[in-house]
Amino acid sequence: MAVAAAVKTRLASARERLESKDLPGAIAIYEELLAASGDRADVLVTVSGDLGSHGHLSSIIELVAPRYDADRHGPATGLNLLQAYLAVQNAEAAQHILDILFALNRPELEDRLHGFSNAIAELLIAPDSPSPAGTGASPAGVAKVGLITFSKPIWFYGLEPLAEQLLPPKQGKLRRIAFAQLAVPGGAPKSEEEARQPESELSRLSRAIPLWFAETFYFSPLYTPVAAVGIMTPAEGPSQIMTFGAEWTVENLRQLVESTEGGLDYIVTGALKCTTGDYELALRIWEVKSFRERKVFTTRWTPSSVDASLLEIHAKVRAYMEWSPASAALAYTIPTQPRGWLDTLAASMNLFLVGKAILPREQLAPVDDDLRAAGQRAAMNEAASLGYLTLRARAAELGTTAPEGVTLARSPLVDQALKVLAK
Repeated sequence: MAVAAAVKTRLASARERLESKDLPGAIAIYEELLAASGDRADVLVTVSGDLGSHGHLSSIIELVAPRYDADRHGPATGLNLLQAYLAVQNAEAAQHILDILFALNRPELEDRLHGFSNAIAELLIAPDSPSPAGTGASPAGVAKVGLITFSKPIWFYGLEPLAEQLLPPKQGKLRRIAFAQLAVPGGAPKSEEEARQPESELSRLSRAIPLWFAETFYFSPLYTPVAAVGIMTPAEGPSQIMTFGAEWTVENLRQLVESTEGGLDYIVTGALKCTTGDYELALRIWEVKSFRERKVFTTRWTPSSVDASLLEIHAKVRAYMEWSPASAALAYTIPTQPRGWLDTLAASMNLFLVGKAILPREQLAPVDDDLRAAGQRAAMNEAASLGYLTLRARAAELGTTAPEGVTLARSPLVDQALKVLAK
């Protein structure tokens, strides 16, 4: 136990060096640890995970790759190595690690490994393209992938003076849950120019769906939720909208837990695909205590069935997690047309990030259509009106004029929100 405590202390010291941008100091500690305990799976996964989360991908390859044995050390470190090789665009080495991981015959990893297989294929097709999205670094190890977490409904920001009226009280022991941005297998940008383009439909949905679930779970007396989305800051130039080309690994989940104040009890990840107009969504519920996948929900839809399918999987997740509605002045209800609501949430988040100078305005498509559609739904209920009002206010700050004649829900809370946003 004393040895284990000493190793944990040294790993924490190395992490502190990384956080203070002292890479040589961290490397010195890692070399000392690896010389004495380099055969331990927990040491290798922590070293590779910490280096990866701070963007030092080449150091993972240098320190961890020579020691990694899949049978002895398990898949987590291998997944970190695989991402590192993809980041430096070494397709051959990435393929070698991928083959090793497939040989472990772990059914729970198959979907993620197929996602990495697609990323390797894209790299082989376009070897001069930027790093596959989700790897966290450019070939030079300079680019960063940052996670932004939203602990309140996205439309609430700007309405803080109405917090007591809009948000339910949170008391007692709450279940802490994070809804992570979904992966879009094979959806990584294939060129620098493509990476700078406005988001695609799948990229938008990959962030909007976690925002919707986090919003819903906020209006429950049992949960304190966050939505986690990614932003890529390349080696040069402004930040970019992030698309994860492969599903989150266990080590990615650990990093999210460690970076979330108070920790987490559950994390929901997943993947979103589209083939010739046929969409497929898979959601995975992880229990953080054991980092064990507890349940998988899937659904499929076409443009004509999207609302019914989204409502179905939303209801299944709520039932499995024993969600119940909270009592609050705001009468929050599940939207009957979730596909449109997802567009409102995504557009609102994008404008929020531009307003905070996190994303450049050029990354966003025009929001006129989103404003018009949100205005058409605004009268449906209080949340729809509030979502429209904060979207309109953020668009106005960027010089976009909202349509006239929008009808809002008749509510004292909506009237108060109008006054707050007018200040």
